[in-house]
Amino acid sequence: MSLHTQYLESFLRSQFYMLRMDGPLPLPYRHYIAIMKLVKTGENNWSLPELVHAVVLLAHYHALASFVFGSGINPERDPEISNGFTLISVNNFCVCDLANDNNIENASLSGSNFGIVDSLSELEALMERMKRLQEEREDEEASQEEMSTRFEKEKKESLFVVSGDTFHSFPHSDFEDDMIITSDVSRYIEDPGFGYEDFARRGEEHLPTFRAQDYTWENHGFSLVNRLYSDIGHLLDEKFRMVYNLTYNTMATHEDVDTTMLRRALFNYVHCMFGIRYDDYDYGEVNQLLERSLKVYIKTVTCYPERTTKRMYDSYWRQFKHSEKVHVNLLLMEARMQAELLYALRAITRHLT
Repeated sequence: MSLHTQYLESFLRSQFYMLRMDGPLPLPYRHYIAIMKLVKTGENNWSLPELVHAVVLLAHYHALASFVFGSGINPERDPEISNGFTLISVNNFCVCDLANDNNIENASLSGSNFGIVDSLSELEALMERMKRLQEEREDEEASQEEMSTRFEKEKKESLFVVSGDTFHSFPHSDFEDDMIITSDVSRYIEDPGFGYEDFARRGEEHLPTFRAQDYTWENHGFSLVNRLYSDIGHLLDEKFRMVYNLTYNTMATHEDVDTTMLRRALFNYVHCMFGIRYDDYDYGEVNQLLERSLKVYIKTVTCYPERTTKRMYDSYWRQFKHSEKVHVNLLLMEARMQAELLYALRAITRHLT
């Protein structure tokens, strides 16, 4: 995160407030929830402020897990090493090199295992699609009916985006040879099978949709959180806005690039996977801007972070710097957190009414 200092300051402020400052939950409870990332006590009746505090902590650490695994911070198992772990490297660079962005843009060109399209051509093609989409947007806007159809199509397709140890079931996958070894956390939890499930079953005709306009963070979630857990709403809102608007106007070796379209596609695709739709967004842009390998990476990082591998990280946007991919992970983390908060806070709002 230190590669993006503005965001890091906002992140640390909100995390410090959740764990250390005045709040409804006692300090030991906060740290227990942070470590275990689940609330299954059930024995005590929690007040609404305590519940909101717990929900914020859960969403924060669920999302943080995505960032940790997605950015190559977590060590991978190595059966040939005595302690069983080795530091992840990306294109032969250690994590310590990546933290300083040492020549990663050159190293990223050295991998040749991820398809026949040269990474430079890949970058140019992406920029050309961005330019074309911008021109089409200026010429003619899609109708609400068409945008709704595109969202439903993208939402259904997201159910078929495989991730982690399901790669082998996808024909001709670039990741067939990956060996996925998930973290062994079973000793710490009562239900090791508990985890993410797709919001709808494959084959269902009518998939549930959370219309963002009906319950937004800005108009609903923010005020509820601030009312029951004072000031945290301001800190979270600052963090969400910071990462959504964070840009250096660069894409790999190109400068003075407006990346707004790309950042919004990343953020909205995460919400789409969780069934959240923005009426004013054309989801056709997602398919134009996010290649399949990137979609696989996004679903794995946000839904099954422990299955993330170095090869997935390497497979998308190979010309981009490590700092830019960290930027992607920051967007995925905050989109993941906001999606969880929207569902939880909407449920609490319904309970209150």
